[in-house]
Parts: sequence; C-alpha cells; structure tokens
Amino acid sequence: MCGIYLFLSMQMAIVVWYLWFVIKMRCSFGGRFYSLEDKWHPDLGEPFGIMHCVQCHCEPQKSRRGKVSGKVNCKNIKQDCPALDCDNPVQLAGHCCKTCLQGNHPLSGKKQIDSVLNTFDYFRRKSKEREEELHKSYNDRSYLSSEDVGPGESRTDFVAVLTGLKDSWLPSSSGVARVRFTLTRSSLTFSITYQSMSTGQRDEVEGRIIKHRALFAETFSSILTSEEENSAMGGIAMLTLSDTENNLHFILILQGLIQHRDRDPILVPIRVQLLYRQHILREIRANITSHDPDFAEVLTDLNSRELFWLSRGQLEIAVAAEGQDPRQISGFITGRKSCDTIQSVMSSSDALIPGKTGGVGSAIFNLHDNGTLQYQVQVAGLTNDVVSLTIELKPRRRNKRSVLYDLTPEFSKATGQAIGSWSRLEARHIHMLLQNELFINVATAHSQEGELRGQIKALPYSGLEAPRHELPTPLAGHFVSPPVRTGASGHAWVSVDRHCHLHYEILVAGLSQTDDLTVNARLHGLAEIGELDDSTHMRLLTGFYGSKAQGVLKDISVELLKHLDQGTAFIQVSTKLNPRGEIRGRVHVPNNCEFGTRSEAEEEEEELEDFLSKDPEELKKDPHTCFFENQYYPHGSSWTPNYDKCFSCICQKRTVICDPVICPALTCSRTIKPEGKCCPICDERKELKDVKAPERVDEHPEGCYFEGDQKMHAPGTTWHPFVPPFGYIKCAVCSCKGSTGEVHCEKVTCPMLTCSHPVRRHPTDCCKVCPQEERTTAALEHSDMMQADSPRYCKFGKNYYHNSDSWHPWVPLFGEMKCINCWCDHGVTKCQRKQCPLLTCSNITRTEGSCCPECLGKHTLLTF
Repeated sequence: MCGIYLFLSMQMAIVVWYLWFVIKMRCSFGGRFYSLEDKWHPDLGEPFGIMHCVQCHCEPQKSRRGKVSGKVNCKNIKQDCPALDCDNPVQLAGHCCKTCLQGNHPLSGKKQIDSVLNTFDYFRRKSKEREEELHKSYNDRSYLSSEDVGPGESRTDFVAVLTGLKDSWLPSSSGVARVRFTLTRSSLTFSITYQSMSTGQRDEVEGRIIKHRALFAETFSSILTSEEENSAMGGIAMLTLSDTENNLHFILILQGLIQHRDRDPILVPIRVQLLYRQHILREIRANITSHDPDFAEVLTDLNSRELFWLSRGQLEIAVAAEGQDPRQISGFITGRKSCDTIQSVMSSSDALIPGKTGGVGSAIFNLHDNGTLQYQVQVAGLTNDVVSLTIELKPRRRNKRSVLYDLTPEFSKATGQAIGSWSRLEARHIHMLLQNELFINVATAHSQEGELRGQIKALPYSGLEAPRHELPTPLAGHFVSPPVRTGASGHAWVSVDRHCHLHYEILVAGLSQTDDLTVNARLHGLAEIGELDDSTHMRLLTGFYGSKAQGVLKDISVELLKHLDQGTAFIQVSTKLNPRGEIRGRVHVPNNCEFGTRSEAEEEEEELEDFLSKDPEELKKDPHTCFFENQYYPHGSSWTPNYDKCFSCICQKRTVICDPVICPALTCSRTIKPEGKCCPICDERKELKDVKAPERVDEHPEGCYFEGDQKMHAPGTTWHPFVPPFGYIKCAVCSCKGSTGEVHCEKVTCPMLTCSHPVRRHPTDCCKVCPQEERTTAALEHSDMMQADSPRYCKFGKNYYHNSDSWHPWVPLFGEMKCINCWCDHGVTKCQRKQCPLLTCSNITRTEGSCCPECLGKHTLLTF
C-alpha cells in the first residue's frame, strides 16, 4: 500500500509536523546536519581525517521562550577507554581505544560484541557512502548516484514497526506492519507492508516513527510475526550482503517481544535462528536490554546453498525471548519491499564509447519474492539493428564488459521490445540490483560494444497517479522534427485523473552539465509541430534540475485534452543548446474530458450525485458498507441519524460510530436554546433603554455550512468541529461569521490552574483540571447539585444506559466481554478490566469462563 499527502488529513498532519519538527531541530557541524541526540566523530578533512577520540553530541537546548534548538558539544573520550587485562592490546583502525584480539581476552561474549559493533558500523559506513554519492561527480557517466536530488531539495527517510495495542481493553492484534516514510520539502510519501496471521478480523496497529541509517544499505528485508493470536508483538529485519564477502549483516527492530514494564532496564536472553524448512542452519544467542530491544549481528561465510535459498525467499529468520516467558516471532527473508519502481533510461551518451545517435532505450523491472525478475524493455531511434541486449556489471576496465544475463532471445525487431523474466538471480545479483549497481546495454551492428547504456535504478515512489507498471513513453532526439543527433534520452509516465488534471514524471539521461541547468519540459499539441513559437496549445510543465521532473498540470485546454485522447500530443524536453527541443516522445492518454477540466465544486457535486444515485444493491456488495436505520451507507460517509438530530454518525468499514454533539462552554450569564438547535447560545438581548441604534450588518441569509458535520450553523454560533473518523474535537472551536458565511476555527486556550497536580478527567477532554480533592467544599456541593438536577444517560453501541448502570460490553466478532465491566458515570461511559489478585503459588491455571488465573489445589490433577 502506498500513498502521498500533499493536502494532509488531521492525523497525517500530526505525523508531518513531527517529522518536520525533527528536521528543524538539528545541529550543523562541518557542512552536515545532525538530529537531536545524534553522536558522531568529527571529520576535519585532509590531512587530519576523522577524530575517533573526539565524540560530538547534538544536545537539545531550550531558549527563554521555550523554543528547542540543537547545540553541538564535543569532548575527548580517550580517558573513558576501559582498562584491559590482556598482554598485547592493539589499536584497530577506526577505533579510539585499544582492544584485545580474539583469543587473547578472558571475557566471554567478546566475539559477539565485536560482531554487533561491526554490523552497526557496516550499515553506518554504507549509509555514509550512499550520502557521499549524492554529491560526487563520477568520471564514468554511466554510474550515477542512486538519488538525483536537485538544488534546494532534500529527502529524509524514516521507518516504523506497527504492532497491536497492548493497553487496550479490546483484544490485541497479531498483525505487524512496516511503514517507510520519505519526507521532502513539498510532500510526505509512505509505503506500508502488512502481514497478519488472522483473517476476517479488524486489526489496529501502532508504532513509533524513527530515523534509521540502515535504510540506505538495506537490500533484503523480513517482517517478523507471531503465530499466537492477539500477541501484540512483532518486528522487522533489515539485511544486506557484504560487498566482497558472503557475509549477511542484519539489524532487528523488535516490539512487544520483551515483556518488562519496570523503569530499570534488564538484560534479556534471546535466540536468533536462520531456518530452512524448519531446519536450523545458524543460531546466535545474545543478551539485549529491555528498554532498547534492537539487535545487530552478522552471519559470516554463507555457503552456496544458503545463498541460493536466500535468493529464492526460502530462508526464515526467527527470534525468541528465552526465560520464564518464552515468546517467538519469525518471517521469511525476501528482496527489499517498497513502492519504488526499478527502471532504467538508456542513452548513447552513457555508452561505454559515448556517442550522439538520437536513440533511446527504456526499461522497467519487477522483483518477486522468489527471486524472479520480470522485465519490459523498449528501444527506438537506433542507427542499426540490435545484435545484443544484456544486463551487465560495471566494467572493471574500459571496453571490458561483464555480462550477467542475455535478453536478446526475447527481443522482437518488429516491436522494438523485449518482455520476459529472469528466474535465476543469485543473492549477490539481487543485492547489486537493489544497490543500483547493475546496467543494461544495447549493442547494434555498427556499435558492437553498445550504442545505448543505462544504470538500473530504483525510482522513489512519488504519490502521483502515474502508471509505473506500464512501459513509459520513450523520449529521443530521433522523434524531434527535424531529428536531433543527441546523446540524451529519457522516458515519461503520463496520466489524466478524473479531475482531468495531468500527472507526469519525466526522467532524462545523458545530458551534459551545462544542459542540465537549463532543462525545460513542455507538452504540445501535435498541431504545433513546426510552429513551436505559437503558444496557443503549449503548456510549460516545469523547469527542473538533475535528471527528474514531476508534477500535476491543471486547467488544461479542451483542445490539448483531445490531442492526448487521440494520441496526437507529445512531451518535449528542451535545453539551452536545443531550445526548440532536444528529445521528444508521442503521448497517448485516453480520457473522458471532452468538456475540459472540472472545478473542485463541480467534482464535489458530481460525487454527491453519485452517492445519492448509487444503487443500494451495489452498496450491499461492498464489504465495507454500513447498514443503519434500514439504509446502506458507503465507507467514509457521515450523516445525521433519524433517532436524534443532535448526533453525528460515520461509517468506518462496516462499523457505525455515532457521537453526540459536544457543546462548547459559554461564558455569558444568560443563555437560550434556539428551536431545532442542539446547543445553547448567549442571550444578548438587553433592556430597550440600553439599546443603541445598531449599525446595519448584512448577514449571510443561511449561515455557514460546515463540511465535517454536514450541517448549517446560524450566524454567530460556535461549535466543536466534527472530524471523521475521530468524532468531535473538543480542542478546537469553530464559529460562523454571519456577514460572509465563512467558518473560522481556532484552538482552545486552556485556563491557568493553581493546583500542583492537574489531571485530565476524560480522555476526550482538551484541558486538564484540578482534581476533586483540591476543590473547595462549596464548589463540590454546587457541582453535585447541578448533576443531581440534570441526570444524563450513556450510549454504548446501540444501547442506552441510565446513570450508575453497569454492564459487560458486547464487541462484534468477540461477543460479550465478561472480564470487562463498564458503567455510566453522569453521561460518560467508563470501562475497566477486572482486577485479578496477585498469586503466590507456583502452580497456576486458568479455567474456562474465568477472568483470573487460580492456584491449583494440592489434590488437583492437571490433565492434557
């Protein structure tokens, strides 16, 4: 599952705010940026190099106004080196402290500690190499960096492990999800991989978002799940092969496996196994801390069989916590999963013998869990017939090619395409593919070593509605009129959405540095060929740096949409050297936009009509449809129920959630409740002698319409906003401006409290209050009197309860939860799990239907 939020919902806005906050609160040192709490050894450059005995720390610091910023603090750590009791300690490269060589150290577990440190260091080193690639100029133009980031652009990757909720009174989920976030200056993209052992159950998972350096080097991955129902535990493994040896480095991020709630951390023994069809191949035993259950290791010298099983997705990694409460999670290791697209643009400028032919090559790939690589390749504008089409390594010497796989048998001269699959990828090949270390080469009769060549790279997911599963439109100088003999080429994905907006992603290769700085991408109607100075049907898409451009084009003319539908439009990339077009490609995008682009208001009206006119029989077939008050509602819809106009309901995947209207607190002395309204308002009527002639204000005749609760609000009224699927938000108050009909919402300002330990009475309350015992007696009596005069009922599910009523909740799919008691407390439903007594016996059992474990009697027999 992949997605993007350019206009973010409330819950994702919180995530974006947090990630953006993390990036803003950082330290700058030596031209690099570090997050709060990061530690590093400063690199002073030549001739000093990295100062391994100096450690810098990005410390959080508060200003007088409470603003948090980062401050760099560096110290000498040589005096912190431990005392060694071996005879001949040595100074290892990259270390400040001396160490004892293996076999010369009396402490057990030394090999394990070194291995863990080496693995973390390996991922860190790989990460640094990848970051340096972003700013490195390669002499070999066909070996570019894996990330093409233009000036002013930056991207930061985060990862999260999501498991079931532990502290919820509902049954926990056994599902595990891995989420990868990529934050840029303009958007937040994410990809989600989810696994669950249960079926037909509505799962809810949560986890902490962290920034992890291993994301750069990761080429294999695994999601670790439990076979136990409602386990609320899981984890992920990020793995990578060494560049020259068959060593498998991995880092585990575990959640819920270690059950320890005390503040003081403890060491917990774990067992990590590498399995093939339940047979143990490798086993590692180690201790991890309960508060930081991450673990890093390296499996050295994998043999040929283990590497083969790794490439086929048949190796399984299992992690078990040993001791009194043994628990285990496991998962199969496959190639790294993501929503990125593996693709390549082939140009003559990037050939081993660079040229300018005006040809183009384009390829997309799909890596499956079993190691099979599907490919689609197309070429056009070549000077002669194709004689070979191969996937290769980077040549060790000039003109000395290293061919891995030959695609030539699948190449069709008639179509200029090769479509097939490579089913014998080795683990090393998968690692190199996902590290952007493979190339695709096209040789012709006139260029035996290769006329076109391109690096196979992962294109990060952008969130645009671009059909990346299809072959993109090739862009070449051969398609320009008249043809241009250029070394550049490119490809583009183009689509038109239901709003008749154009989504595009363009990648170019082989442009010179001077050309790169003045690249423009333009979309023309075919009628403009030869008349490029006429801008009637010409639209500028964007100016871009590097090798990639993407975006959304709105307000397209009817004529241009018609050309797109008929296939008589083309994408053109122009440069300073070729301002009338350097590469071009014909675009065919079928669409139903004969009336041009539609406004958002028209789209909303159309969606409403679709909803109202939708066949109830069709709604019945949708598994996420809700049935309420003899009517079907689609998932995500909201409405006012018939039984009470002062409630708002939403449909969330077959579940109807109805919340009562929460009225904002009023500060006026006199209030009135208008007929047909749910909340009282201030009565601003005064005596006639105090009334002055008011200035005439033209109020909006109907008031304000609020999208959240889909209701009209009278001019001057205030209310708490209703935001599906969260219900009423008590931390904000909205008001209706009568003169304009506009809705204005602002955050609630909480009052200053004088008590020392304020509390939040209810989870939905926005502001904390002083607890009951700190109130005055008069205030308490007044509160009790007000409650007694106005008893309130509670609604739970479809049932209503009087004040002080108690019951066991009924939950769909689970039935009555007899171990949980709920009661109505003056209009607020409260639930609590039954408290079980602490048992001191050693033989403990749980009988069917009982909520708490019991001690076995002396004469009780335990049978199986």
